[in-house]
Amino acid sequence: MSIIETEDNRKPETSMNWINQKLFLGLTVKEYVKNLFTTFNMVAGAIVLVGVLFILERFIFGLDTITESSNEQPWGLLLGVGLFTGVPFSASGFVVGTAVYIFGLKKYRPVVKNAILLGFLGYLFAVVFLMIDLGRPWRIYYPMIISFGPYSVMFLVAWHVSLYLTVQAFEFSPSAFDWLGLKTLKQWILGMTIALTIAGIMLSTLHQSALGAMFLLVPGKLHPLWYTSYLPWLHLISAIAGGLVYVVVIGKLTQVFMRNRAEPSYLDNLDNITLGIGKATSFILFTYVGLRLTSIAYENAWGYINTPFGHWFLLEFMLFAALPFLFYYAVKKRNVGLVQFSALLTMVAIILNRINISIIAFNWKLPEHELFFWKEGVVVLSILTIEVLVYRWIVNRMPVLSDESHV
Repeated sequence: MSIIETEDNRKPETSMNWINQKLFLGLTVKEYVKNLFTTFNMVAGAIVLVGVLFILERFIFGLDTITESSNEQPWGLLLGVGLFTGVPFSASGFVVGTAVYIFGLKKYRPVVKNAILLGFLGYLFAVVFLMIDLGRPWRIYYPMIISFGPYSVMFLVAWHVSLYLTVQAFEFSPSAFDWLGLKTLKQWILGMTIALTIAGIMLSTLHQSALGAMFLLVPGKLHPLWYTSYLPWLHLISAIAGGLVYVVVIGKLTQVFMRNRAEPSYLDNLDNITLGIGKATSFILFTYVGLRLTSIAYENAWGYINTPFGHWFLLEFMLFAALPFLFYYAVKKRNVGLVQFSALLTMVAIILNRINISIIAFNWKLPEHELFFWKEGVVVLSILTIEVLVYRWIVNRMPVLSDESHV
């Protein structure tokens, strides 16, 4: 009887220890809750709370309570930032995964799991933004099955994003299985790595270009300096660059703020990886700039340069034009800091380009052209904050910042 009582007494203790280790970082519940009260968490919590209240307002009273969107201005920051800007950076998973698993560039193995996680979260939260904007999340499957046919660009984007999100979940699952101690499932998924990577390449390249192809449907609405038949290619090439620089910028942030969760194999190789990514990004951006000039010449849009919109376009273009030289110089001098700064500037350039296409230069002839309502900005900030918190929660628990060959 005493033995049974001892075993029964141990079961809750063992279960609680497992929960403490897996969920509460080895702390008791009381200690964990106490550690949550930091300045960062308090500010983030306040932002999320206000954003959630505005999201509830949107679902209860309608989209016009938080946004300037209308029939003339079909999308604001929710899609301009959440979808059109977020998805290019989410290419990190397919770009780095392709380099490691298809081209055999083992040098980048230490960052591949982090890149896949960033890609997965990027697509997941793009869907969150989309559902808030559309307003009926229970009908998210309509573009794929009911509303559009197979010849629609929206049909293409909806299927590709949903399928690629599934692929990314499978690609990241070995880290989750490793965290949970499910070694058999981890090995089973690892055996599918090549197949998943190939599926990811096909889906990601198609829908990255399809996001640009969407704007080919509105030649009279998008400003001629941004409207071009080259849009699908420009979106794809800039997304490849965006995925690479996103890994560099987040890598630097993890190096500073999450160093205690990174393995030496990750930290020791990060500088060389950054230089390698800088070199690749330089070539990609040279290609982008050349194609961008070709597109303007092909569309014969030079006459719009000496206009207010033309001056705004030049700001975007000159930023893109300077970046390849910055990367080239930084790599030649092996200046890791300059590569990281150039990566941040590249993110700014891509964000500017996507917001220009989806909001600023869209319906540019309208006499009244509101950019966004302040409540929409708060909602976007709150969702991005949640994404940061989810990323931090995962990295604090799962073997993400590590060389996968050592796991």
